[in-house]
Amino acid sequence: MTGLEILWLAVALILMGIGVLGCVLPGLPGTPLIFAAAVGHRWLVGADTGAPWWVLAILGFLAVVSIGADFLATYYGARTLGATRRGMVGAVLGGVVGLFLGPAGILAGPFVGAFLLEWSGGRAWRDSAKAGAGATVGLLAGAMGKVACSVSMILLFAASVFWRTLAT
Repeated sequence: MTGLEILWLAVALILMGIGVLGCVLPGLPGTPLIFAAAVGHRWLVGADTGAPWWVLAILGFLAVVSIGADFLATYYGARTLGATRRGMVGAVLGGVVGLFLGPAGILAGPFVGAFLLEWSGGRAWRDSAKAGAGATVGLLAGAMGKVACSVSMILLFAASVFWRTLAT
C-alpha cells in the first residue's frame, strides 16, 4: 500500500466516522456519507485496492435500508403508543426545531412536537404525552438501528480493503 493509498483510506475512514455521528446527530447524512466515502475511496485508489463492486453494492443497499428503517421505527413507535397523523407531523416538526437546540432539543423536540399537536387537536393530556413518548422511543430505536448499520458498513468496507491489500 502506497503512502497516498494510506492517506485516502484514512480520509475515507474519517468521513465514515463522521457518518456514524450523523446517525445520532440530525443534519449529517449518516449512512449515505459512509457509502459516498467508500465510493470515493474506490474512485481515488482504483479497483485493485478499493472495495470491490459487490461490497459497494451491499453498502448502498444498507444505506437505503437504514434510512427506510429509521422512518419506519419512528412511525411505528408513534403509532404503537397512539399518535395520530397530527402527532406524527408534530414529532417531525419538533425534531426539526430541536436541531437548533442541541442534544437535549434533539431528544425533546419530537416529544414536545407530538404532544403539542395532539393536545391542540383536543386529545387528553395523558394520550398526548403517550403519543410524544412513542415518537421519541421510535426516534431512539431508529438511531440505534442506523448506528448498528453504520458500524456494519464500516467493518465490511475496511475488511474488504485490507483483504485486497493483503492479496496484492
